Amino acid sequence: MTGLEIGSLGIVALFAAILFGANVMVALGVVGAAGLAALVGTKGATAMLSTVFFDTTHSFHFSVIPLFLLMGFFAMRAGLGEDMFEAATKWLGNLKGGLAISTTMGAAAFGAASGSSVGTATVFTKLALPEMLARGYDKRLASASIAIAGTLAVMIPPSALVVVYGILTDSSIGGLLVAGVIPGGVFAVLLCIATYLTVMRNPDLAPVTATNVRMKEKLYSLRLAGPLLFVIICIISGLYLGVFTPTEAGGIGAGLTFVLAIMRQRSIRKLELSKTLMDTIKTSGMIFAIIICALVFSKFLALSGVANAIGGFLIGLEVNRWIVVLIIVGIYLLLGMMMDAPALLAITLPITHPVMMNLGFDPIWFGVFVVLLVEIGAVTPPVGINCFVVQAASDGRVRLEDVFRGLLPYIAAGFVMLLLLCLFPQMALFLPESMN
Repeated sequence: MTGLEIGSLGIVALFAAILFGANVMVALGVVGAAGLAALVGTKGATAMLSTVFFDTTHSFHFSVIPLFLLMGFFAMRAGLGEDMFEAATKWLGNLKGGLAISTTMGAAAFGAASGSSVGTATVFTKLALPEMLARGYDKRLASASIAIAGTLAVMIPPSALVVVYGILTDSSIGGLLVAGVIPGGVFAVLLCIATYLTVMRNPDLAPVTATNVRMKEKLYSLRLAGPLLFVIICIISGLYLGVFTPTEAGGIGAGLTFVLAIMRQRSIRKLELSKTLMDTIKTSGMIFAIIICALVFSKFLALSGVANAIGGFLIGLEVNRWIVVLIIVGIYLLLGMMMDAPALLAITLPITHPVMMNLGFDPIWFGVFVVLLVEIGAVTPPVGINCFVVQAASDGRVRLEDVFRGLLPYIAAGFVMLLLLCLFPQMALFLPESMN
C-alpha cells in the first residue's frame, strides 16, 4: 500500500472508532502509532514516538494549562459565579429578558476567571435557571441562554482551549490570549442583543418583573464581583503590556483567585483544597494526553502525505480563498456535532492550519476564528456538550429538547460573529499587533 492509502485508511479508522464510542485520545494515539509503524516500521515508529513524548511534555508552554485550570477551579469552588450573577442581575435585571442578559454578562465575566465552557454552564445552570423559571421565563429561552453563555469562557482570556491551539500550531500563546478580548466582548453583546430581540418579538418568553434597584444596592453588589473583575483585568493588561508571560499570568491569576476564594468562603476548608488540586491534575492530564496523541496522529498524517494532499486539494481549487474558508467552516460545524472542542482541534488543525496559512491568513486570527467555530459546535445537536451539561445540572427542570429548541437565535448570533471576524479581522488582531 502507498503512504496515501495508509493515511486514508487511518482517517477512516479514526472516525469509525470515534463513532463506535472509543475514547478520542485513545483513538488518536492508537491509529497514529499503528500508522507510523505501517509506514516506517516498528523501530522507526518507536523512535518517533519517544521524540514526540519528550518534545511535547518538556515544553514550558504546558505549564500554562494547569495554572489556568487551577484558577478556574478556585473560582468555581468559592462560589464567585454567584457574585457575578448577583451583580449582573442588579444592574441589568430590569431590561426585557434581563435575567437572561444578566446570565450572559455574568457568565462572560466568570468565564474569564474559569476558562471552562462546561464549568461556566454548570455554575450558571445552578444559579440562574431556577431564578428565571421562578419568574416565568420560557424553559427554552432560559436553558439555551445559559448553554450559549458558557461558550464565552473560551473566547475571553484566560482560556485553556486557546492554549491548546497555540501548542498544536506553535503560535504565540500570549498573542492568542489577548486576541480574544475584543471578539469575546463583542460576542457577549451580540448574545444579549439576540435575547433582547427574541423577547421583543415574543414578550411572553420573559415576563418583566418591575423591581427598582437603588444605586446603593448596585454598587454594593460589586463588593466581591469587583475584585474578581480586577483580577481578570490585571491578567489581560499584564499580558498585553508584556509585564509577565502567559505562565506567570496563570500563576498570578491562580494565586489571586485563591485569596478571593478565601475571602468569599471565610474558610480554607470549604475550598476542598485537595479535591480542587486533584481535579486540576486530572483535567490537565486529560488535555496533555489529547495533545500528545494528536501530535502522534499529526506526524502520521504528515508522513503519509495525506495532510499535504488534502491541503493541496483545497489550495488548488482555484476559487476565492473565502470559499475555502466556507468549506472549513462546514467541516468544523459537522465534526463539532460529534466531538468536544480539544479533540476536534487535535484532529483537524494538522490539516486546516497549514491550508489557512498558505492562503495568507494570520495564525492569531485563525485561532480566534476556529475557537469560536468549535464552541458553536459545543451547542449544536446531536452532541452539543453544553446542552447536555445544562440539562443534567437542571435537576429535571428542563429537557434536552428544550435547550436545543431555544438555541436558534443564539447560533444565528454566532454566525454573525464569524462574519464580523471575516469582515473586520483587526477585531482579533489589533491588541496582539499593538503588544509591547
